[in-house]
Amino acid sequence: MRILLGSIAGVAAVAGTVAFVQAQKPPVLATDILASEIQAVVNAPTGGGDRLIKAVDIGDYNQGVGVLRRGPTKPGAPVGAIMHEHITEVYYVVSGSGTLLTGGTVVGAKPAPADSEIVKVAVGPSMQGTFEKPAQRRKVGQGDMVIIPPGVYHGFDEVTTGIEYVSVRTDPKHVLPAGYVSPVLKK
Repeated sequence: MRILLGSIAGVAAVAGTVAFVQAQKPPVLATDILASEIQAVVNAPTGGGDRLIKAVDIGDYNQGVGVLRRGPTKPGAPVGAIMHEHITEVYYVVSGSGTLLTGGTVVGAKPAPADSEIVKVAVGPSMQGTFEKPAQRRKVGQGDMVIIPPGVYHGFDEVTTGIEYVSVRTDPKHVLPAGYVSPVLKK
């Protein structure tokens, strides 16, 4: 848990650097995301693999933090690809490992349904397809971080036991629901 908390602080610092912007209306308070809140969302039995914990309007952009869990992939199966039109994601791998594919050629790309949780809450407008030929393949595991800019397709392959990661999401277009708090934390 100490590693997770320290890592989240590091991810937040990197995300702030990635999105270095002077806010026109600076926030007056900080937002906490406690280890207990992260664990509550991670352990929730519902909510799919991509769960936003909180999203905050910090002036010129929104900042969100989510947790993601991917199960094992099937060897030789097509690898799904997703790209977010406006969101930069910074991943910090908490546990597990796999091969992260990014960029390249994607086939069958279609917009994610506008009324889906992924679009309405987690990451805003996105396209989903299948990798034909990724531009990059790299192994990622516990402690690794990756920055994925808007418009870059990404997906996981070669996940044997599962992978969990924290995603810090920089949102200059304000597509994330500012003020959002996971329903798990409202109980």
